[in-house]
Amino acid sequence: MKLIIFIAFFTSSLFANELLNTYRTNGISSIEKQFDLELTKEIFWDNLLKDKDTRFGYTESYNSFLICDKNSSTLAIYKQDENNTFVKEREYNAFTGKINGDKQKEGDLKTPIGVYHINNRLSKDTKLDPFYGPLAFVTSYPNLYDRMRGKNGSGIWVHGLPINQERDDFTKGCIAIDNQSIECLDRNIDIKKTALIIYPNKPKTTSKEELSKILSQLYDWRYAWLYNDIEKYLSYYSDDFTRFDGMGIKAFKKYKTRVFNKIEKKTIIFSNINIIAYPAADNTYQVTFNEYYKSRTFEFNGDKTLLVRLNDSNKLKIFIEK
Repeated sequence: MKLIIFIAFFTSSLFANELLNTYRTNGISSIEKQFDLELTKEIFWDNLLKDKDTRFGYTESYNSFLICDKNSSTLAIYKQDENNTFVKEREYNAFTGKINGDKQKEGDLKTPIGVYHINNRLSKDTKLDPFYGPLAFVTSYPNLYDRMRGKNGSGIWVHGLPINQERDDFTKGCIAIDNQSIECLDRNIDIKKTALIIYPNKPKTTSKEELSKILSQLYDWRYAWLYNDIEKYLSYYSDDFTRFDGMGIKAFKKYKTRVFNKIEKKTIIFSNINIIAYPAADNTYQVTFNEYYKSRTFEFNGDKTLLVRLNDSNKLKIFIEK
């Protein structure tokens, strides 16, 4: 079905006729490379993004966003409607950390700024302390970007208010809303399909042009990987690149050169792609997706995270990878 849809995109062009004729005479393997190349072109992504709501980025696996504006002390839910537009359904007054700024370490009383998912839902059934109200959602702080920048701490939740006691008008770093609101939030989100973005002030929007450039170059990086173009592949890595395990750019280049020298046929499939502009970081984006990779000597199927920048020439540069 996906193949038919992809071919249909080109049905009015000479390309479609040539492609179908090649497929007719030589089979599917003969046109795979051309398909892979088409995915590297901005025009494909321009058309795909044309009618999408991309205010918060590009998403294939989220149907809700929780948007926390620390400056206005609010937490809002945006959900996709039947037209795949993100509509603000609720906005709650929220308490955040006592101290302004981005969280850096355990006990600094700051609420982090960043992009997070929700790892868990806690309630009285899981022996949640009544201080946190009837419900709490455990966030993924510190995420990969946080850890690579030396941030620490844990226990950043979205939770309710104490059931049997008073509390201050701030938190130690969590986001707190009243108990009626936390129960409303619980009814309105699927935590597996919800991203939390915490901004220092109003949300910043992402243009379709930026997303098209990122997506086309993400697939150009994949194309170089698939077809063993080590020079092009490495051109997508920043000089300050660090892999999640601490490997720097020099060691990474040597490692990847050894891998590419095997000249193996590969299968590389990206799915559930999400691209979100990182708050308070110019031209910086968190890219997450599921990666299926298979070669003669190695197979992987799991989550991938890239932190990327668009430089002054609009070239994608990966500076963190896991």
